Formats: sequence, structure tokens, C-alpha cells
Amino acid sequence: MKQQESKFQDAVDWYISGFAAFEENLNGGSQLPFHKLRKKAVKKLSENGFPGPRDEEWKYTSVAPILGQAFGLPDAPATESSLEIAPLTFEDADRNLLVFVNGSFSKGLSRLTSQAEGVVVCTLSEALQNHADLVNASLGLFTDIGTGGFTALNTAFAAEGTFIHVPDNVELTDVIHIVHIAEPAKPFVVHPRNLFVFGDNTRASLIETFHGQGPGSYFTNLVSEFIVGDNARVDHLKIQQESTEAFHVSNVNVQQKRDSVFSAVNVDLGGALVRNDVNVELAAEHCETHLFGFYLGSGKQHIDNHTFVDHAMAHCFSNELYKGILDGQSKGVFNGKILVRQDAQKTNALQSNKTLLLTDDASINAKPQLEIFADDVKCTHGATIGQLDDEALFYLRARGISEEMAGAMLRHAFISDVLEGIKLDAVRQNLDAQIIERFTDVKSDS
Repeated sequence: MKQQESKFQDAVDWYISGFAAFEENLNGGSQLPFHKLRKKAVKKLSENGFPGPRDEEWKYTSVAPILGQAFGLPDAPATESSLEIAPLTFEDADRNLLVFVNGSFSKGLSRLTSQAEGVVVCTLSEALQNHADLVNASLGLFTDIGTGGFTALNTAFAAEGTFIHVPDNVELTDVIHIVHIAEPAKPFVVHPRNLFVFGDNTRASLIETFHGQGPGSYFTNLVSEFIVGDNARVDHLKIQQESTEAFHVSNVNVQQKRDSVFSAVNVDLGGALVRNDVNVELAAEHCETHLFGFYLGSGKQHIDNHTFVDHAMAHCFSNELYKGILDGQSKGVFNGKILVRQDAQKTNALQSNKTLLLTDDASINAKPQLEIFADDVKCTHGATIGQLDDEALFYLRARGISEEMAGAMLRHAFISDVLEGIKLDAVRQNLDAQIIERFTDVKSDS
């Protein structure tokens, strides 16, 4: 234990020592108001460090593999000419692209062809310079840098990411797709920082995808903040397809205002060690939240999903469904917490986590939680763990369907209700095809 604590402290010292060099390369960014928050985050990281085995929220996920490597910032972006962006995009969602390569914005690969009047879609660095009032009013407002370590680390080193501001009464008819590409010539860490602000009576759809190009270890440490205004409707799809040697830590924080609807689908297909935290505050009456997730693990992958839905006010509804399929020696973690505060009467909250284990060596730690301080509510939660239905598999085999395809069909049927949460048909069909291909590579009796 002392040896691990020493390793964790070494990691803290490594990142803090790198902050001075980072600060010198900000090219005037150290004079901006956000830099005060960076310095505060460095102090928090120094005081609190990274989560260890005694931290209840990280009980089943050891971050020692991440902290055991000395990740530095990327030296320079990869050459744009070597990248083919088309295979990473989706039909009907390819008009507005923001592409980041090794954490740096690629203007040559990006395109923004349709923006409604008053809408701002740009990089965080550009927004800090040109839209300071909009950014400073919200950046960091709903993200706790005092817990977890990685959020403080992101805040300290945040220099790039995506800023979106949609003013009141504007509907974005075109999807915005944010593409993150990693080309790990050597181990590195990137800290994307996103701020998405949606005004009253707005409509928008966002896609974020993460791709690893080639072998090599790297670390993506992401923080995103959503502010969803009165009567706004926001759909968010995140697809993580990092390298199988990569680490991915994500912290998403959402504040919903009156009569708003926030729908999120989180898909994890890659990564060696993955941790997703999704925190949603239903801060006014008549909010609606939908959280869907699917994780597919193989080999020795470790995929951890933590969700926290905070029902702060009355007459709100939340629906949460996460499903996983784990093969080989892969491990999953699901911790879903619903908090119903005293003022949140007439709350309706649903939560379900279901996991298929394809081998005896695969495992899942599931912990659904309910904390209710109101007396007029409807809340359900539960977790199930099982295997493929032998009778259904036999039925398909008896009709001439191969063992591989029969298993793929049953696995796909298992997750179909999660994928239905993806509103765009072209995106859902593309993801369907990818997942079916992955499923046919897995033996049904593995």
C-alpha cells in the first residue's frame, strides 16, 4: 500500500512539475481570467492527489496503470495529409465537423458549413479570446475540481476543446460532430475541455467520437459541461473507440433548467482502462433526463461507468438504462446513484443496468443506489447479470444460422433498446454495422 501511495504521489509531482512549462507556452493565455481557475486546480491536485483504493467512488477501478506512466503533452499535431477523415464521419452528420488531432485543432480537416445567426461554434482557445464574456460566465461553474483528481488535472492543463453557444429560440437543424483522433508516436496525455451552453427554447444534437490510430499508449482526460436552458432539447452521443492500449477518463456535468430535455447515449468499444462519470442536476421543475449506455469489453479491458442524477426540484422524470457485454477477462463497473431531494416531490426516476458475461473470467461490479428525501415519488432501480439464452441460440442454429451469426444476433437484440436512443438513423445504422461485425468475432460459447 505504501509503495502504491508513493507511486501516486510521484504522479502528482510529475504533473505539477510540468505545469510551469505549460504555463510558459500559453502565449498570453496566462493573463486570461480562466488561468486563475487553472492555478486553483493545481493547488487542489497537490492537496488531494488522485483517487486510491480507499476512495469509495473508485473502489473497483485502480488508476495505478494510468499513474504508472509519465505522460507528457504532445509535441506537435500530426500531419493532416496522412489522415482520412471520411471513415470516421456519418452520413447526414458530416456538414459540421470539428476535428482534433492529438489534442490540437485541425482547421484543414474541420468544416462548419451551417450555423444559425448568433450561434457560436469554435475551439475553447478561440472562445477564451473572442467570446470571453460568454465563456467566463459558465466555464467551471458546475464542475467540482476538488474530487477525483482527474478533473483538477484537466482544469489545470485545459487549453483546447470545443465551445458551443446557442442563443435563445434557435434550432440547430444540422448535427455538430466533434472528432478526436490520437496518433500515439509516443505516450502523451490530452485534456479536452468542452463547454456547451444552450439558451431557452433551443434544439441541438451533438456527436463526440474518440478514435485511436495505430498502436501505442496515450491518455485522454476529458471534461465537458452542459448548460441546458428552459424548454431546451439537447441530444448528445459519445462513442469511444480508443486504442486498446489507451486510457480514457471522462467527466460530464449537466445542469438542466425548467421544462428542458437532455438525452445522452454513451457507447464504449475501446480503451484499456475507461472511466466515465456523468453527473446531471435537474435544477428546476418539469425536467426530463434520458441516459443510455452500452459497453463492450474483451481481452483485459476495464470499463467503469458512474452516473449521478440529482433530482433537486419537483415534477421531474429521469430514465437510465446501461447495458454491457463482457468477453475474455474483461471487467465492468456500473455505479448509478439517484438522489431525490426534499423539494423534489412527484419525482419519477427509473434506473436499470444489465450485463451479459460471455466467459467465466469476465466480471461486473454493479451498485445501483437510491437516496430519497421526498415522500411522494416513484423510483425503481436494479441490476441483472446473465448469459446468452441457450434455448434462443438453439432455435436460431436449428434454422441454419451459423453459431457466430446466431450469437451476434442475440447480442444485438440484447442492446437494441439502448441503440434506439440514437435519434439519427444514419448514425445508428453505422454503429449497428460496426457492433454486428464485432459480435461475429466473438464465439457464442467463448
